[in-house]
Amino acid sequence: MIEFKMPSLGADMEDGTLIEWKKKPGDTVKRGDIIAEVETQKGLIEIEIFDEGIIDKFLIQEGTKVPVGAVMALLQPSGVSLETKKEKEPAPLQPTEEKTIKSTPISTAETRKIKVSPLARRIAEENHINLESVAGTGPDGAITKENVDHEIAKIEKIEPEKINAPAVAIRSAIAAAMSKSNSEIPHYYLEKKIDFTKALAWLQEANSQRSIKKRLLPVVLLIKATARSLSDFPDLNAIWENGLQQKKDINIGFVVSLTTGGIIVPAIHHTNLKSVDEIMETLNDIIPRARAFKLRSSELTDSTITLTSVGENGADVVYGIIYPPQVAIVGFGTISEQPFAEKGMLGIRSVVKATLAGDHRATDGLIGSRFLAAINNYLQNPDSL
Repeated sequence: MIEFKMPSLGADMEDGTLIEWKKKPGDTVKRGDIIAEVETQKGLIEIEIFDEGIIDKFLIQEGTKVPVGAVMALLQPSGVSLETKKEKEPAPLQPTEEKTIKSTPISTAETRKIKVSPLARRIAEENHINLESVAGTGPDGAITKENVDHEIAKIEKIEPEKINAPAVAIRSAIAAAMSKSNSEIPHYYLEKKIDFTKALAWLQEANSQRSIKKRLLPVVLLIKATARSLSDFPDLNAIWENGLQQKKDINIGFVVSLTTGGIIVPAIHHTNLKSVDEIMETLNDIIPRARAFKLRSSELTDSTITLTSVGENGADVVYGIIYPPQVAIVGFGTISEQPFAEKGMLGIRSVVKATLAGDHRATDGLIGSRFLAAINNYLQNPDSL
């Protein structure tokens, strides 16, 4: 029997609330399938499954707060029939805290047996939406979260404090993780000034051959150069859990600022294997979903290092704090024209300042310096990216 457990979606997460099961007992699932939606401080997250099999039973009811690591469902391995299984079933895990979602007098939907998902019902009740007036587009006409969101938008009932609530929760979660990082990780910091002139010239030429929708942003080159450099310095592409554990995949966590305030850090999977165009496509996909709080669990858990870039008109230098259990974070300030001396000649160049915050348990200043130098070398040869 395979146990499906509540995953940890970050060092700051202790539990999550199961909002909705996206599968049902008897369904066959494979790696990457969405099995549930869970609400955390980082919003509503789609939870993926990383095993293959047949769902035997659910042990947790929708609306229940579940601690990280608790068993939520049982699966039969692929090839085993539910009807012919002979092994003894374990006792179901009791919910640690169950939310009772009470009906409100604003709707007679319950008495009329209107089909509605638990999440949609909860949102409707919180926003005083009469479910009788909502057209359902789910299976058998069931009312979904999207249907309720559409109704809310239509009647303009969203209040400012409810819009900002996710950002407040995320800020609290990030603050907790950063506090832990500062107290437990022995940081060292390095900075390097990089001549970005050649990279910008290459970018201008490359974009002249692309449509507006396909054009690349400077940050794509920064991400790709970082990924290439991590292949040369694998101790920075790692986590610290009972010692240094290098990661085979290079999944760069990219810091996304939210429109309502706060940040979230989804992973760009296999960054080193992606072309610059593929990285740009990934950013165009993942940034809007991050800002809409529609990320998958793997996008919040798979990062092997974090990269933050302040973009245009930002600070010249950004110093990051390592997000545990990662062992490094790379920062890039705004690109600006500055005096730059090279081979005895002084001129005006487009410059970006790169920083590295490293975990002294995993690497040291010598490795960190060589890593920043590698990023610089790749950016001086943008054709190689």
